[in-house]
Amino acid sequence: MKQLGKYLSAVFLAVALVTAVGCASTSKQEGTGEYIDDSVITTKVKTAILNEPTLKVAEINVETFKGVVQLSGFVSTQAMMDKAVAVTRAVGGVKSVKNDMRIK
Repeated sequence: MKQLGKYLSAVFLAVALVTAVGCASTSKQEGTGEYIDDSVITTKVKTAILNEPTLKVAEINVETFKGVVQLSGFVSTQAMMDKAVAVTRAVGGVKSVKNDMRIK
């Protein structure tokens, strides 16, 4: 009976370790929690951009990785580009903004 208890404890520990390591993030891959957080940040940034009257017509794509938001796409003026970056920086959870937008 003690043998079975030790065996089950060892199996449980092994599964727990594999699960924890499997969800850990690397520099190129996010863990599960980070992915969910980044999805929330992306949604908040997109909403903030759409709620900004001067940016409604802009073609701005938003991607987030580990709290770093990348903006890409096209805007009409430098002022729109600056506003999009400012709006993005104001969103909670954003660590930094990478601006890859272009003026068309």
